Amino acid sequence: MENLSQEYMTRAEFWLLLNCLIYFLMNGAQIFETLVFVPKWTVNPPYNFHYLTDKNGTSLKSFWTAFHSIHEIIFITSIVFAWHIPTLRNWLVSLFILHFSVRIWTIVYFAKNIIEFQGIDENSELGNLAIRTANWKKWNYVRVAIFVTISITLATVYWFIF
Repeated sequence: MENLSQEYMTRAEFWLLLNCLIYFLMNGAQIFETLVFVPKWTVNPPYNFHYLTDKNGTSLKSFWTAFHSIHEIIFITSIVFAWHIPTLRNWLVSLFILHFSVRIWTIVYFAKNIIEFQGIDENSELGNLAIRTANWKKWNYVRVAIFVTISITLATVYWFIF
């Protein structure tokens, strides 16, 4: 690390700091959604699934798609700018793999179920719907906890390296 220029270190620090800040903003939105919005639509399914539809102005698909896309570009950029700092690079790559694994889980499980829930109307009789929404809510707590842990780890790495 001694051979790296101050300019290189400053860029690496900037992108890691930006990565941390965006991650904490994203976590704030996830925590808010988990504590405020999720309890509204998961109670008494399918009667409250109307909260998930675009017609009520609460669809978060565009918001999350944009937010995650921007964040992942910043995350990858922070890896690129930290590439010649082995300890930082290793932490960032490991955390990105974990982050991306949770994103795949989000797409495969959470988004898939939300889309399906949006297509169910109030008059539908589905026996296991209460169990499915309760499981979605439970696993969402786990998912948000993993994302929060990743961001805290990123901030800790930042603290110890810079």
